Amino acid sequence: MRKFLLFSFIGILLSCSGVKKTQEALNTGNYETAINKAVANIATNKTKKSNQQYIILLEEGYKKNTDRELQHIKFLKKDGNAKNYEEIYNSYARLKSIQERIRPLLPLYVTDEGRKANFVFKNYDDELIAAKSELSNFLYTNATKVLQEANYKSDFRKAYNDLIYLNEINPNYKDVMSKIDEAYQKGLDYIIVDMINNTDQIIPKRLEDELLNLNIFGLNSNWTEYHTKRIQNQLYDYQMEVSFQNIDISPEQIREKQISKERQIKDGYTFLEDSNGNVVNDSLGNSIKIDKFKTVRCNFYQFTQYKSAEVKGVVSFVDLKKKQKVNQYPLSSQFIFEHIYANYDGDKRALNNELMSFLQLARVPFPSNEQMVYDAGEDLKNNLIDILNKQRFN
Repeated sequence: MRKFLLFSFIGILLSCSGVKKTQEALNTGNYETAINKAVANIATNKTKKSNQQYIILLEEGYKKNTDRELQHIKFLKKDGNAKNYEEIYNSYARLKSIQERIRPLLPLYVTDEGRKANFVFKNYDDELIAAKSELSNFLYTNATKVLQEANYKSDFRKAYNDLIYLNEINPNYKDVMSKIDEAYQKGLDYIIVDMINNTDQIIPKRLEDELLNLNIFGLNSNWTEYHTKRIQNQLYDYQMEVSFQNIDISPEQIREKQISKERQIKDGYTFLEDSNGNVVNDSLGNSIKIDKFKTVRCNFYQFTQYKSAEVKGVVSFVDLKKKQKVNQYPLSSQFIFEHIYANYDGDKRALNNELMSFLQLARVPFPSNEQMVYDAGEDLKNNLIDILNKQRFN
């Protein structure tokens, strides 16, 4: 019983809090917020007594919102600015949307007043269609003018966004799809990628192909398109130059280290004797054994094969129209080849398990210089991705 009363009390508190927030939204002119809160609560159970307050708030919020939207539309039409077409269209769309959210809840009753809640609905389809037609014509005409006269990519990109929006509200309007493609192509920044080797080492063809495989970097965004091979008659906006400045490869080295180990190990056993030389037995009559130990020694020879490669360069971005560098980033990577193997003389029982594991390994061939540079390229790719994520064009 106590739990039931507690839950009932909590429910009342939550309900009061919800009504209060809805009333606050209404009082501050956030009519759509108030409408949404009221609709959400009424939809759970429109005959619930505690939802009566939401019905009254919904009734008031709907009337005030409708009056304000219609006054706003009237002002926008009187203003006569073509740029208002979108807001007029959106206002009619909001009016219709709110009606469609309330309609499934009807009829609603204000019990204390013995009446139906009053919602005056209007069919806005004609107004909405007319507003959509005016907006579509405005967006299309304006975008077409931009495609014919504009000189800046930012203008083409804005035209592209307007045409995408036009196609959303009015699919396949005139030749909007071809206009979208035209705006996209004109808004793109085209970037040619060149790789330059200023070192005295050979860059592995495989590494070069991977670095120039732009698909793995996800370079092409909405407004950038990278080419690794120049396309005839294509005007490029930027050049991305990946320049290798230095490749340092160390000599092949084998480093030797000797470790001397000794250890006490079991070496059989003897029997416990008393002071008279007699074997001592335990309580079960068995002779008591004593472990014998001996010291074993081993010389452990550890060999470490070592070779390193360090690749350094720069990534530069050049504005080809202005003939000036816009950004430059360092590019570097290191790869270390290290292999450990070992042998011994003496008793290997003196060695611990960690050292024993190296005895199972043998010397291996050193990787070639080309392979070392290629292996260093894995970090180069990650480094390049970071650079490309930092770089921003117009």
